[in-house]
Amino acid sequence: MKSITSRRAFAGFAILGASAMVLAGCAAAPEEEAPAEETVEEAAPALDFLACAVSDEASFQDNSFNEAVYDGLLQAESELGVQILEAESNSAEDFAPNLQAMVDASCDVIVAVGFNLVADVNLAAAANPDVSFVTVDGWSEGNDNLKPVGYKMHQSSYLAGYLAAAYSTTKVVGTYGGMQIDAVTDFMSGFYYGAKAYETETGTPVTVLGWDPVAATGDFWGGFAPNDAVGKSIAASQLEQGADVLFPVGGDQFGAGIEAIKEAGDKAVMIGVDKDIALTSPDYADYILTSAEKRMGAATFDIIKEYAVDGVFTGDYYLGDLANAGTDISPFYAFEDLIDQAIKDRLAELKAGIIDGSIDPLA
Repeated sequence: MKSITSRRAFAGFAILGASAMVLAGCAAAPEEEAPAEETVEEAAPALDFLACAVSDEASFQDNSFNEAVYDGLLQAESELGVQILEAESNSAEDFAPNLQAMVDASCDVIVAVGFNLVADVNLAAAANPDVSFVTVDGWSEGNDNLKPVGYKMHQSSYLAGYLAAAYSTTKVVGTYGGMQIDAVTDFMSGFYYGAKAYETETGTPVTVLGWDPVAATGDFWGGFAPNDAVGKSIAASQLEQGADVLFPVGGDQFGAGIEAIKEAGDKAVMIGVDKDIALTSPDYADYILTSAEKRMGAATFDIIKEYAVDGVFTGDYYLGDLANAGTDISPFYAFEDLIDQAIKDRLAELKAGIIDGSIDPLA
């Protein structure tokens, strides 16, 4: 078990400090000098609610899905006044002990982040029927106290694939993943079919490296460690084959990918995953065309709010998609003026078509 951090003990001090600042701002000023007006933001009133999370095999500062969930936890702490507790996992051996540590800490809700925790969180939910659990990218094996959270990432990735093909000058684009699991290949399949949709519409051949959704074969580096060396070698190989847009799926692989681009002397770009990478990692921004966002922070916050404020928790499946803004592509930032308005308009049409069901992003 790498680390367990609690912010419950500090909640009262935060409120006391904010109250003290408000009182100080109300003190009488000398008559000859009008006091400057200051707006003091008070902390949210404390709720007797402990929201907890257990990471996958990475820290909560992984610039990816662990951090996205943690952002939701921090938002709940700030806006709702709940207390939070988190445990980071060094390896799969830490999953069960970390979940048990959260149970022992009397957490009101425990969020297990990632597909890899699904077996352990189901066992924990079965053993602790009075504790509420959430599994992100997982499923429930008949546990009413376990809420699955999933995403139709093929939807936003379809838009990303179409954009990649439109932006590419070589008309070769590449994708590669951490592990060949549904939570990863869902991105890759959407990307593939989006790029091929551009090919069909324009008559311009587009080659997609790294994933064939029909044969279910592709390029995977075998894990989710940030900036993996094998992932970098895959990026270099795809660049050598002519790809000028790369879509790595599996955490923060963008530093390694950018290194591969620089070493190749290439003008290639990348598409982010999970978070709005250009916004959250400004050092990468000049290379990030857009990101296929998996808005786990918003879902985490909403689930905590519904339980902590409204007293409602169910084991019903939460499914994020384009329609409920659970996923989408990010703004284009540095590339805004490099993307034709016609392409932007077409992306908006494709999004609307996916939402109304007239476009199948997996075909």
